[in-house]
Amino acid sequence: MSVNNKHLATILLGAAAAFGAYKYSTMTEEEKQKMADSLKDKFHKLKDEAESAGTTAKDYFSDLKNKATDMFKEHFPGAEQHFEDFFKSNTQGDVPASPTTEVNPGA
Repeated sequence: MSVNNKHLATILLGAAAAFGAYKYSTMTEEEKQKMADSLKDKFHKLKDEAESAGTTAKDYFSDLKNKATDMFKEHFPGAEQHFEDFFKSNTQGDVPASPTTEVNPGA
């Protein structure tokens, strides 16, 4: 039976967890509190960065949409009017003209 990468990773992860538990159990209360405060600060910084990244992403995609719209209008100048006419006719209940073929209407 050979040891593959998953088994090796599991063994190393278990060893790291055991060492961390031992290290934590030998800490003084002051050191434990200091570590907890440090983790809280790091979490709050990460949370603030994530929130700002959300607004940054929203702005980025809004700008990207506007650029794509402008580029579409530049390369297809009549497309906007065509879409307006198409959707305007559909909202009024009209069906746009489409070619239909009858296959043997009398049979």
